[in-house]
Amino acid sequence: MTKLTLAAITAFLAAAGSANAGEIERRGDPSMLLFVEGKNYVEVSASTVQPSVSGAPRGVPTGPTGNIQEGYQSFAGGYKHQLNEKVALAFVIDEPVGASVNYNRPGAFFSGSNAEVNSIAFTGLAKYQVNDQVSVYGGLRYMGLSGNILVISPATGGSPVAPPAPYTLNVDKDYQFGYLLGAAYEIPSIAMRVALTYESKTEHDFNDNNGTPFEVEIPQAFTLHAQSGIAADTLLFGSVKWREWTKFKVQPADFFQFSPAPVNVPIASGTSDVWTYELGLGRKFNKNWSGAAILGYEKDEGDVVGNLSGKDGYISYGLAVTYETEALKVTTGIRYFDIGNANTSVSSFSNNDAIAFGTKVGFKF
Repeated sequence: MTKLTLAAITAFLAAAGSANAGEIERRGDPSMLLFVEGKNYVEVSASTVQPSVSGAPRGVPTGPTGNIQEGYQSFAGGYKHQLNEKVALAFVIDEPVGASVNYNRPGAFFSGSNAEVNSIAFTGLAKYQVNDQVSVYGGLRYMGLSGNILVISPATGGSPVAPPAPYTLNVDKDYQFGYLLGAAYEIPSIAMRVALTYESKTEHDFNDNNGTPFEVEIPQAFTLHAQSGIAADTLLFGSVKWREWTKFKVQPADFFQFSPAPVNVPIASGTSDVWTYELGLGRKFNKNWSGAAILGYEKDEGDVVGNLSGKDGYISYGLAVTYETEALKVTTGIRYFDIGNANTSVSSFSNNDAIAFGTKVGFKF
């Protein structure tokens, strides 16, 4: 049952995982790698996401936005080593957050505007098995965050005394430390596990075009993972995640909105804290093959979202299949996102979706 556990849960959630989760999140909690069975385990994964997010004018005499969210690829790798009966170690490299926005439709309010956010994180983890049922785990994360933005708008600019003009900002990667802490309760005979992980915030320091410092916080998060066997070779699993996205804000001091008077405002910010829910069912078909179906949900908060977002909540449907031998495990997943309607200050976004494909290859030795 534990082989099915890993095939059904970690492979799909990681390979085609948090593609459209709250704000700029792209990958979830990496700590479940610690629960892989075996002495040594190495995995690599890749995913590609193709969103379609477009809107119509809302109270402004401009054209439709076209698709503002660009497709992207994401990669990750991890290694787990069982040091002894009590201690497991793991190391993960991934891209936990990101964004790729481009208003490339002529005639749109922000036509010509674009934004890119990139990250990389190095996470070292350790798990201590207190007894057969209880374990505790944690580790350090070293995350780099960078980005660039071009805003072309009749309502914004880079000076409070000049007419609105295109605003450009490029910032190199800033690396900061964060940490993870967690605890798990298991009943191995029925493949039951409940695990709670806390991820700390990381605060990244940048300078605007005038050299004035500003800070971007990637906020704290809690994730509850749960699973249990419900019949022979059948597993029910899921997760609940909360992230404090109201703490997320990109607000360089030299960016101004002229409506009606010049005022320094965020270029992007979180409007609500976000709850993300996953529920899945896994089934082992035979010695080598297993599969899973998963349903995801994020509430449409009804907020006025940022012009670099265009989305508010989603429902997702996914399938994954795994082929496994004693030494090899290959998982492929596909996930469809029905993205919630959203209003920005100048556009209304509706009838949007995304599709994600992911593959993960794991080796045991």
